[in-house]
Amino acid sequence: MNSDIVLRCSEITKSFPTTSGSGELRILKGVNLDLHSGEIAAIVGSSGSGKSTLLHIIGGLDQPTSGTLHWSGKSITSYNPEQLAELRNQHIGFVFQFHHLLPEFTALENVMMPSLIRGDSFSQASVRAEFLLDEFGLSERLQHRPSQLSGGEQQRVSLARALANQPMVILADEPTGNLDENNTHTILRLLFRLRDTENISIILITHEKEIARQCDTLYTLSNGILEKGL
Repeated sequence: MNSDIVLRCSEITKSFPTTSGSGELRILKGVNLDLHSGEIAAIVGSSGSGKSTLLHIIGGLDQPTSGTLHWSGKSITSYNPEQLAELRNQHIGFVFQFHHLLPEFTALENVMMPSLIRGDSFSQASVRAEFLLDEFGLSERLQHRPSQLSGGEQQRVSLARALANQPMVILADEPTGNLDENNTHTILRLLFRLRDTENISIILITHEKEIARQCDTLYTLSNGILEKGL
């Protein structure tokens, strides 16, 4: 594992107004986290503990109530929506429990999308997408739409899409939550291979402690507080 810090969360808090409007609900209470180059960090916690909220803040999909977030030493706390969108497109790959593939597009077109948004030519995006899908054993599924793919295949397409722009970090929110044991092992094997071959850093949200124990660093989020270990 490389010692370079690619991501630093410092005293991140997140609060929401209560339904009665008389107070606030504190979801995150001063979260600190360093993610190093080539590190896989797992975050476990019960449902509703704030895991997804934290991941959304890290990925620039939501703003913290207070605290600072640094990517490669640069604070993104004051980034405007356009700057955050560029950060996500250029440096972050997202993989979710529900793959969020576009149903009207083929597997190839879904994986091409981030590159096209970045401004790559159609041919450049197509070559990269074909390479990734082939790497993940989906070369025979290029022209299949999501409805024609199994759950495991859909998640592999989602992972290929996350890698389209060669991100520094993959943020994976319960990526195996809807998969059977064989497909779970396949996705985990691909994630660890990416860490080993491309030095990609990964934050993996999971409720499976057995999966978390396979990662380089393990955190537990409970009552809004992030601590190392189970």
